[in-house]
Amino acid sequence: MEGFFSTINDMLVAIDDFIWGVPLMVLILFGGILLTVRLRGVQFSQLPRALRYMVKNEKDGTGEVTSFGALCTALSATIGTGNIVGVATAIVAGGPGAMFWMWLAALFGMATKYSEGLLAVKYRSVDKKTGHVLGGPFYYIERGMGRNWRWLAKMFAFFGMCVGLFGIGTFTQVNSISTAITGFFDPNKSMTVSILGMDYSIFTVIGSLVLAVLVGLVVIGGLKRIAKVSERVIPAMVVLYVGFSLLLIFTNLDKVPGAFVTIFESAFGLQAAAGGALGAIIIAMQKGIARGIFSNEAGLGSAPIAAAAAQTKEPVRQGLVSMTGTFLDTIVVCSMTGLALVMTGAYQIPGLEGAAVTTAAFQAGLPFIPGEIVSFVLMACLVLFGFTTILGWDYYGERCLEYFSNGNMKSVKVYRWLYIAAVFIGPYMTVAAVWTIADIFNGLMALPNMIALIALSGVVAKETKDYFARLKAAGDEDGMEPHLIGDNWDIPPLDALTDRLGSKN
Repeated sequence: MEGFFSTINDMLVAIDDFIWGVPLMVLILFGGILLTVRLRGVQFSQLPRALRYMVKNEKDGTGEVTSFGALCTALSATIGTGNIVGVATAIVAGGPGAMFWMWLAALFGMATKYSEGLLAVKYRSVDKKTGHVLGGPFYYIERGMGRNWRWLAKMFAFFGMCVGLFGIGTFTQVNSISTAITGFFDPNKSMTVSILGMDYSIFTVIGSLVLAVLVGLVVIGGLKRIAKVSERVIPAMVVLYVGFSLLLIFTNLDKVPGAFVTIFESAFGLQAAAGGALGAIIIAMQKGIARGIFSNEAGLGSAPIAAAAAQTKEPVRQGLVSMTGTFLDTIVVCSMTGLALVMTGAYQIPGLEGAAVTTAAFQAGLPFIPGEIVSFVLMACLVLFGFTTILGWDYYGERCLEYFSNGNMKSVKVYRWLYIAAVFIGPYMTVAAVWTIADIFNGLMALPNMIALIALSGVVAKETKDYFARLKAAGDEDGMEPHLIGDNWDIPPLDALTDRLGSKN
């Protein structure tokens, strides 16, 4: 049995290496750089405005949830185990240099996420059958690029369902949560039960069952319940984890400069043995960019699905709000984890993987706090991070299936129950396998979305220029958000847009 699983794992790794080869990494970075240039560095020049918009909802916007609620739904799917476990797996596999490539991908990824949010609102519509506000890559591919590209939109929707059901949404989150819970309550696995010939801690079994029930209670309530839970949990868990991380950094300030030197040297292969520099750089790039996208989802195309439901009439405004998600996720939260790992050298401890690496880093960096307390805080953060990510990705998966099945809500209900079942199954898979599967589907999902973003970059640039010109004409006073005259930004019904597009193509 072990030989079989080893063979499967080797196959998954080979597929992962092929998908996340140089072409896809170049496409993602090229897309971010192109958008940054065409938008004149909007992610840098307009970040203060974006942070203000993030907490200030639009008064007369049209949509299902507030802009902050949409952001929290998106953050619930992005700020997750990738921030704690994903960073650890990237640095263990790719070295400290993976952190540099994660930062670089995030800085350009902010322009990507901005474009995704803008296009999501611009091309969204209401489905008369379900009443849902629908939007995301499948809609801006079909309506922005034309109906001849509908096959690409369907491809994105299919891979989006798979990412939710087999990737970011379930297996990786639940596996990380159960590992953390078991590691805290039963580290030696002294209380085990046998399932299909494999021994598992009783806490793994109980944890997966309780988690599946809690997920079921929330996701059956739909987007508004997910958004409501996210708005309460997300700010609290970010403050808790960032505060804990800052405590570690400030109590080890003397090690911070050395950590940055190590990260930059490793990123460019300067620490590799003779002849291995290029290979070290490629591995660091691969792991850093792949895990960075896993964490902040810039270019993946998931966040615009939530952004489309925001109560707003301005695509640019929602684009600005959306890009703050990448900033908070990677530049803030992931950096905390990465610095902790490099400063303490925990990534070099043999035999550790996943959450155990991050736990070892915080225990080493905070020796004045009992190890049990450190473990408990990290476990709590991991459980909350993972739980909200599971909720957010259920919504994404459902919207992808709704588009893929042409609005068949029966299939969406079946998907919902399959999703809950996947949450229960997740803990019984190996750490390496679940992260590899997640990487594979992430890459497949990112490909059609990046093609669309590059193709529609001119639309994004035009909308951006128009919005800031109107702001300037209005005096750019704080709180003034000019709208187009008339009802141009009212969300049109799905059939009306389809008819309009049909007459053009």
